[in-house]
Amino acid sequence: MPSFRIQTKFTPSGDQPKAIAELLNGLNENRRHQILLGATGTGKTFSLANVIAQAQKPTLILAHNKTLAAQLYGEMRHLFPDNAVEYFVSYYDYYQPEAYVPSTDNYIPKESQINEQIDKLRHSATRSLLERNDVIIVSSVSCIYGLGSKEAYDGMLLILEEGGVSSQRSIITKLVDIFYERNDFDFHRGTFRVRGDVIEVFPAYEDEKAIRIELFDDEVERISWIDPLRGQRLETIEKVVIYPASHYVTPPGQLEKAVVNIRMELGERLQYFLDHKKLIEAQRLEERTRYDLEMLEETGRCRGIENYSRHLSGREPGDPPPTLLEYFPKDWLLIVDESHVTIPQVRAMYKGDQSRKKSLVDFGFRLPSAMDNRPLAFHEFNKSIHQIIYVSATPASYELEKTDGEIVEQLIRPTGLLDPQIYVRPQENQVDDLFDELKKVIERKERALVTTMTKRMAQELTSYYADLGLRVRYLHSDIDTLERVQIITDLRKGEFDILIGINLLREGLDIPEVSLVAILDADKEGFLRNRTSLIQTIGRAARNVDGYVILYADRVTDSMAAAIEETQRRRSIQQRYNQENGIVPRSISKSLESPLSSLFHDLKMEKQAAPQKPTFDPKEVPKMIVKLRKEMKEASKALAFEKAAVLRDQIKELELYSLRFT
Repeated sequence: MPSFRIQTKFTPSGDQPKAIAELLNGLNENRRHQILLGATGTGKTFSLANVIAQAQKPTLILAHNKTLAAQLYGEMRHLFPDNAVEYFVSYYDYYQPEAYVPSTDNYIPKESQINEQIDKLRHSATRSLLERNDVIIVSSVSCIYGLGSKEAYDGMLLILEEGGVSSQRSIITKLVDIFYERNDFDFHRGTFRVRGDVIEVFPAYEDEKAIRIELFDDEVERISWIDPLRGQRLETIEKVVIYPASHYVTPPGQLEKAVVNIRMELGERLQYFLDHKKLIEAQRLEERTRYDLEMLEETGRCRGIENYSRHLSGREPGDPPPTLLEYFPKDWLLIVDESHVTIPQVRAMYKGDQSRKKSLVDFGFRLPSAMDNRPLAFHEFNKSIHQIIYVSATPASYELEKTDGEIVEQLIRPTGLLDPQIYVRPQENQVDDLFDELKKVIERKERALVTTMTKRMAQELTSYYADLGLRVRYLHSDIDTLERVQIITDLRKGEFDILIGINLLREGLDIPEVSLVAILDADKEGFLRNRTSLIQTIGRAARNVDGYVILYADRVTDSMAAAIEETQRRRSIQQRYNQENGIVPRSISKSLESPLSSLFHDLKMEKQAAPQKPTFDPKEVPKMIVKLRKEMKEASKALAFEKAAVLRDQIKELELYSLRFT
């Protein structure tokens, strides 16, 4: 079994060796909770990589968004090229969950668009955990959401050996049972094709090679990896293990039992509705559930199969759902990056999910067991953890309580870079003053980040500076994950010079080319301008030797004072270390290559944008819906069914708009 091995020309320096030693000592002493307080740009990822390599534990690195996860994934892949470094995030490019709004009697069906490349990476992650110990998985909070049972996923493998006895029929039947689809014309991931005594399978966790199984009667004569496009043999192997094409596989016996249990629950729920005179809810639930049961019995799957996951996995009501965490062995390590943001996000997932599903259950859209298709509650998440390291430049009170205030500090940057100088300037004429500063930055061929308080301000500022000839872009929440990564890459390449946003520019943006960070309206106390947010934002300028920060404010708030004081404290420690060791600060040098570059092409070729906010007045939506419904009925009476269908779709879009944007 391979072990973790870092491949790099760099060695720990500054206070990295001390931080690594302290963290390893904590792991060896079986401390469950530790904190690494690492200033921005001090090489926290490199220190953690050394901890992983020496601890030799399968590791999950948890990030609070896909962009940061992508960055960490790329860094870990670079450091551990011979180990299994995987990427596990939500595979939806667009996701509208199923919901019901009682106040408007508005049911919204689930809508989603799956990114095939990310789905492949998720399968690769679970496969690696089941096959080896040298695994690092970088994940978003998607890892606490329900996933297929490990026992079912690992128990329904197709295992073939050269010289073994397996008939063509038995292999095909097994492939269908684990959700591979036969397609002799369009051979792609998750399908298989049959040509005489040759069966070719495209595994769900691969995208560049497929498996060819050659039979002689009922004997496996040869197994090969092949190029799926050209059909050429790449490598002959003695044994192959084919994992299911879906995480939601269910053994035949368990499926039959699940169907029986779903019917029993349906009967109980229908009786409840009838007893309470809720006839519409009863009819709605019976129609939907019986259709799903027919699909399960005939095909082994149905639309929204995850809502029956409790029955399919054989778990009891209220039990935590199977998640990625269950795929890890008993002794594993969790690293929570930017823990001051990630932990609150993990804590919030459960309640939000349950609130939405309760309406679906109460009004007959789903059985009560659908409530168990959910993310882990926070106490369940904590119970699943073996050992955890919280990583942040600004640890929150939760992390400090868990560690009794003990902190491992890492403030010295290997490059000798200091925390940036901070200047406070008045808000009056802040836009024009910033314009002059931005021109100086551009003349030096450097980049700038600008944060505003509101989305409107960011948009107007982008337009204003663009009209003045600056190359500027606006990063907003409607931009898809992979496109967001591409925008940051374009900034580094110099495709544009200034990036403007609200709170999207704080954690995890590693852009050495940025020498200026400007914070407008810095004295507006609140979430976006508290001590933690200000320190994080200031840290974006700490990767460039000429980095500096301008806070535009008419007064110095308590949060500003605390952020400035902490930055100065760290800067003093760094200056003293540089003087004692004769270090001359230098900017960070980092490759422009993105670890997910292969996905950008797919994004541009296949991306369908999520519904955009219309330009009409939201107050006019109800009137528009009434008018369109009248036109739809008139068209239907006139037998103009195509026109009626178009009007129906327009009504649905308006109803979705009223829920999402009003």
